[in-house]
Amino acid sequence: MHLTQRILGFTLLGSEWVLWLLIGLSIVSVTVMVERALALRGTVADVDALGQQLVARLREADLPGARTLLAGQRGPAAAVAAAGVAVFERGGDAVAETMASAKSRMRVDLERNLGVLGTLGNNAPFVGLFGTVLGIIKAFADLSHNQTGGAGAVMSGISEALVATAVGLMVAIPAVVAFNFFQGRVRKALARVDAMAHLVLSATKPAGNG
Repeated sequence: MHLTQRILGFTLLGSEWVLWLLIGLSIVSVTVMVERALALRGTVADVDALGQQLVARLREADLPGARTLLAGQRGPAAAVAAAGVAVFERGGDAVAETMASAKSRMRVDLERNLGVLGTLGNNAPFVGLFGTVLGIIKAFADLSHNQTGGAGAVMSGISEALVATAVGLMVAIPAVVAFNFFQGRVRKALARVDAMAHLVLSATKPAGNG
């Protein structure tokens, strides 16, 4: 019973602190969205045109020209290609391994903080529901201490408690949308990386070989 009373005392704090928590989480969510939007803005590039120019230079053994071409480019595909070109003279195996390593590091950078958005999208509604439950418990506790208020007092308390659920959904929905959007950008960026890596590897093979 002593433990029950302690827990009840905690629940009677109501849902207001949960609302402040959700506001804090919404600030975190928006911050991550802005940071990821800025970080991923350079991932869109014309890989086909760049790849053709790069392969032409590599086929001509113009490594300085290839490095100069990539030095003026932004984006993960160019960065991974530059890693491969840096060891191009060591053969196809070295190029493949170097680009695979660069791609792994690039994936970590591209997916940074996306887990935060996914977590908020999945759990913010539950945080809001928790606040609603606390608010309802407090509403009934207030009624037990002041029964003259009647059902109207309970309904008022419950309506205030439901605000927490609404705020939880307001935090979760943009986080889920942003998570899916940025995941799509990451997948497209990695597909461009793969395309560029295959083009670089193709240039390591002598003309006419499979």
